[in-house]
Amino acid sequence: MTKTFVLAPDSFKESMTAEHACHAMQSGIQKVFPDARFFHIPMADGGEGTVDALVAARQGEKVFIEVTGPTVSQRINAYFGLIDAGKTAVIEMAIANGIHLLAPEKRNPLMTTTLGTGELIKAALDHGVSKIIIGIGGSVTNDAGAGMVQALGVKFVNQQGDVAVIGGGQLDQIQQIDISGLDKRLANTEIMIACDVTNPLTGEHGASTVFGPQKGATPEMVEILDRNLKHFADIVKKQLKIDYEHVSGAGAAGGLGFGLMSFTGANMRSGVDIVIEETHLADYIAQADYVFTGEGGIDFQTGFGKTPYGVAKIAKQFGKPVFAFAGYIGEGIEELYPEGFSAIFGIMDKPCDLNEALEHGAKNLQRSSENVARVLRSGL
Repeated sequence: MTKTFVLAPDSFKESMTAEHACHAMQSGIQKVFPDARFFHIPMADGGEGTVDALVAARQGEKVFIEVTGPTVSQRINAYFGLIDAGKTAVIEMAIANGIHLLAPEKRNPLMTTTLGTGELIKAALDHGVSKIIIGIGGSVTNDAGAGMVQALGVKFVNQQGDVAVIGGGQLDQIQQIDISGLDKRLANTEIMIACDVTNPLTGEHGASTVFGPQKGATPEMVEILDRNLKHFADIVKKQLKIDYEHVSGAGAAGGLGFGLMSFTGANMRSGVDIVIEETHLADYIAQADYVFTGEGGIDFQTGFGKTPYGVAKIAKQFGKPVFAFAGYIGEGIEELYPEGFSAIFGIMDKPCDLNEALEHGAKNLQRSSENVARVLRSGL
């Protein structure tokens, strides 16, 4: 009897994309089940690979444009995806304004901007979309989305009456917000934020304090950034009658969550839940005999909304066995088994350094998938 496998991994960061991981899994399984039927559903959780995963799963297309990078002097070759016959755009803010685009010594969240993210949104609107999904992981910014909304027509006016150039270090200059030029198409566009970060905008759990240091902020800069975010939130509350400062997720991507909710009416949802919904994963799992998933690392944090956990939750509803693969396995995985995981496997075949592990990731995943398939074939 022909077996059906759903292959729904996330990317194995710096080793293979989610789509490549699907092919590696299939290559291994087919050595044991040559007549098997496969559904490739590359996954993501709102961070790196979200555009690629949804475009691949939904047979969409990519649109390439040049936008502003993390600093106003940078130009970045970026892209967004179109799915649903061009009605839905999929954007990753990190493609334009991600931390990987600046060397560590050049990161300065007082100056970095989300302007390029706004340019991606504007380009998507120019294509006539009615829905935008935007993943906001991996940022190097801390401007509360001020740059993003400037690209969409908002003006920030300082005490001298001049239009302010905004980065995280200049938010305190804002005295007036002029939204008269805000792109009118946003009012008729559904915007969904794909994100699993729950931090508020300000305070000890806020964007600056928690994520600022990894973006280059010194302790002194963290204080300035947090104070500036507070000033910005107060101005928005006073003038626009909108208060998202303490809402879960407002601090995501240096406050981009706050900016998107405040100025575009965006709704925030779990990134992996959005991808599961958009790829119709449940429909495929319902037809499956086995489900394979995985990502670069699996540990107790996987249960906080990472891709394998999301896949396992769906499979559990249908009583389907789930096998997860990872480049490394950390502590606390025993907590995952009651959530729908049948087994979790590390794919490494020998001790090696990181570069070698990344280089041979696909081969290791293929071999590990074959080994699990052999156990399944044996009926053990």
